[in-house]
Amino acid sequence: MARITVEDCLEKINSQYDLVMLAKERCTQLNAGGPALVPEDNDKNTVIALREIGEGKVSIKALEDSAINRLRKQQEETSKLEDLDEEHGDNFDKVYKGEVSKSGTAILPSKRIRHAPEKSRLYTKSSDNIKEDKNEELEKQIDTDILATENKSE
Repeated sequence: MARITVEDCLEKINSQYDLVMLAKERCTQLNAGGPALVPEDNDKNTVIALREIGEGKVSIKALEDSAINRLRKQQEETSKLEDLDEEHGDNFDKVYKGEVSKSGTAILPSKRIRHAPEKSRLYTKSSDNIKEDKNEELEKQIDTDILATENKSE
C-alpha cells in the first residue's frame, strides 16, 4: 500500500527528495496531535502523511512554508544565544592560566592545587630504586619457592 502511495505522490511532486521532506513535515504535525485528513485505517503516521499528500488533502505550499519556518526559528534562537555570550562574556580567559591536562582539557586553578602533590608522589623513586625493588621481590619469591619444595619433600 505504501508503494502505491509513493507513486501517487510522485505524480504531484516532482522530486522524491521533496516528497520525503514534505511527508516528514506532515508526519511531524500528525505526531504533534494534528488531525488526520484521511481515514487512519490503523496505519502509521508516515503512511497517513503520504496518503494525504497523494490524495491532495494537504497543501504542498503550506507544508513547505511550515518546514521553512520551523528551521528559521531554530536559527534565530541560536544567533540570540550567541549574542548573549558576546554581550555578557565570561571570565574564563581571566581564570584560565594555560595549563592543560593529558586529555587536552583545561585545568582550572582550583584543580591545579589538587594535582600538584600527586605528581610529586608518583615520581619520587628513581629508576635505580625501582630495579632494586624488583630484584628483591624476585629473590623473595625464589626463596619461598625453595622452602615450599623442601617442605614437600620432608
